[in-house]
Amino acid sequence: MARGAHVAGRAVTTEVAPVPDASTASRWRRVVPTIATIVFLAICVLAGNWQRGRWNDKQALAEQIRVAREAPAVSFSRIDPDPVRSRFRIVEASGRFDAAHQILLDNRMHAGRPGYHVLTPLALADGRTVIVNRGFVAAGRTRADVPAAPAPEGDVTIRGRINQPPPRWLEVGNAQPSGRVWQNFDLARYQAATGLVVLPIVIEQLDDGQDGLVRDWPDPDLGSEKHVIYMVQWYAFGAIAVGLWLYFALRRRT
Repeated sequence: MARGAHVAGRAVTTEVAPVPDASTASRWRRVVPTIATIVFLAICVLAGNWQRGRWNDKQALAEQIRVAREAPAVSFSRIDPDPVRSRFRIVEASGRFDAAHQILLDNRMHAGRPGYHVLTPLALADGRTVIVNRGFVAAGRTRADVPAAPAPEGDVTIRGRINQPPPRWLEVGNAQPSGRVWQNFDLARYQAATGLVVLPIVIEQLDDGQDGLVRDWPDPDLGSEKHVIYMVQWYAFGAIAVGLWLYFALRRRT
């Protein structure tokens, strides 16, 4: 807007800045919180739905464990070697233990005692080889006192449950394992070290082999409860955001 004025007989025109529309500023004060609430609510719903999906996955795995535990043992030759589809199935496997390629998995605990898991390859009649976790053996008095844990000789039939290879622990350095004691079981590394081709699963032996090994295989801690807690928290955050938006929206109208 321009205004005219007379200064010393001359007409002077000055520019006057337009006054902001009060209704526009008020509208933005209402729109911005609404947009922020919608965005935050969408994030909360997506995060809550993701946690609910994880909970459903854990419940499905728990049901898989229950069904596998209650099902009768089947011949290992009828089992899908996929470590996911066949996990926790109870099987019977026949073959010969390959004691020459047995290893002891270090840093294992049972009832507060340190020790090893004894992993022995089992050569099956059909030519395949599968690793059998024969159980826990306590460590000796010193690190140099490594237990023998000899494998049975001749033809054997074992009963066990299928599981994925043992979880990895932190390794000191990057050295290749040597000798009978390994910190971790890595399938590719084991095959390279032994020259064997083994299936990508492990049979955790269940029957009493009378060899002094402890065979106590607890079910995995799925931690499904934490997903329920996180899901409720995310949905609650979204509900609080909507509640606050409604509170201030109604307050402005009164």
